[in-house]
This record gives sequence, structure tokens and C-alpha cells, in this order.
Amino acid sequence: MIGSATHGYSAAAIPTINGRPDIELAEALKKVSPQTQAKMKTQATDFEAMFLNSMFSQMTSSIKGEGPFGDTVGTGVWRSMLTDQYSKSFAKAGGIGVSADVFRQLILQQAGRTS
Repeated sequence: MIGSATHGYSAAAIPTINGRPDIELAEALKKVSPQTQAKMKTQATDFEAMFLNSMFSQMTSSIKGEGPFGDTVGTGVWRSMLTDQYSKSFAKAGGIGVSADVFRQLILQQAGRTS
């Protein structure tokens, strides 16, 4: 129950970030155009994909000689492309929550510029 902290918003109108209601974000979203919000959502998702790509690359960096190409130069290329696709798919499906926090920060920064 959110109670009186909703500042006149219905519970459905308050955006949540990682499961928490965020009134500050709700106020900031009023100041940012829908087009800008969509661009920032894309940027946040792209950032999370890069983060996940880095994480997956580190996880598989010590694996040698496995996969469809054996222990060749092609193995690294194949693994790099696979890691890139995994990270994009994970981020697009909701990721691990990084993009939500990045989106929030981008919106708050943009709303501060318009004030």
C-alpha cells in the first residue's frame, strides 16, 4: 500500500523501477516528450546489452577449444557473435534491471534540463 505518498496519483499511474513505485520519475516523465522517452528507453536497453556483452565475454574468455570450430581463430569470432546476440536478447527481454535504472537517470537528467 502506497498510502498518502502517492501525491494525487492513482496506484496504476505511478511508474515502478525494479518493483518500487517512483513518484520522482512520474513527475519527471511529465516534463519529457514521448519521443525523447522512447529514445532514452532505447539508449538504456543498448547500454544494458553492452554491459551484458562485457559480462558474458569475461565469463567465456578462458574457454578454449570447444564449440563447432574447435580451437581455431574462428572459435573466438563465433563466440563473440554468439555473446553479442545473447546480450541483445537478454536486454530486450528485460535484462537484469540495469536498463530501468539507467532510463530513470536519463529521464531525471532531461527533466532537470527543462525545468
